[in-house]
Amino acid sequence: MKILLLEDDRLFNETLKEFLEDEGFFVDSVFDPYSAFDLSYEKVYDLYLFDINLPFEDGVSALKKLRDAHDNTPTIFITSREDKKTLLKAFSIGADDYIKKPIDLDELLARVNAVKKRYIKNSKIAFDSYLLDKNRKALFYKDRDLELSIKEFALLELLIENSNKIVEYSQIYSKLWGMQEPNSAALRVYISRLKKIFPDSIDSIRGVGYIFKKELA
Repeated sequence: MKILLLEDDRLFNETLKEFLEDEGFFVDSVFDPYSAFDLSYEKVYDLYLFDINLPFEDGVSALKKLRDAHDNTPTIFITSREDKKTLLKAFSIGADDYIKKPIDLDELLARVNAVKKRYIKNSKIAFDSYLLDKNRKALFYKDRDLELSIKEFALLELLIENSNKIVEYSQIYSKLWGMQEPNSAALRVYISRLKKIFPDSIDSIRGVGYIFKKELA
């Protein structure tokens, strides 16, 4: 399980990173939201662990930007705040859980594992002889890994989750590039690669986007 930790207190950040790595997780840690944005677009994570009080903007605002970019990575907030309004806002934009400071590390581990179990349970989509494993970020055909890149997988996941519906370019650009400049040439390459795997399933809707035509199990 890969975790992105966003906590501006350097000593606390190091403590959490070391604890989680000792428990077998892979952890990238950053100290500000902008560094978190950069990593979230470069890598795929299974969990975000975000502090709320941060430099530049708070963790809730940072998560909203990620959710607006169609990033639905499970998220646990770390907070010293007591106000109900902030926590309600966090849940309204897609937070999965929160834990208050000072943190009990055993409680943190329990909450991380609980989110992990929920995530794994809903992480697989099966159709025909294919299996899309969102937890492993992989596509299998009859147990053979088809080895997609991170962006190819993200694109396929978006198309399949909207099977038989038109997925507009704006949705795709937001999913693949977030707040970065979209690359239409790269998108054409990703689509070409996916069409080789699904030659009869992906149609281009000129000037609008793409549609994945499949009946899911």
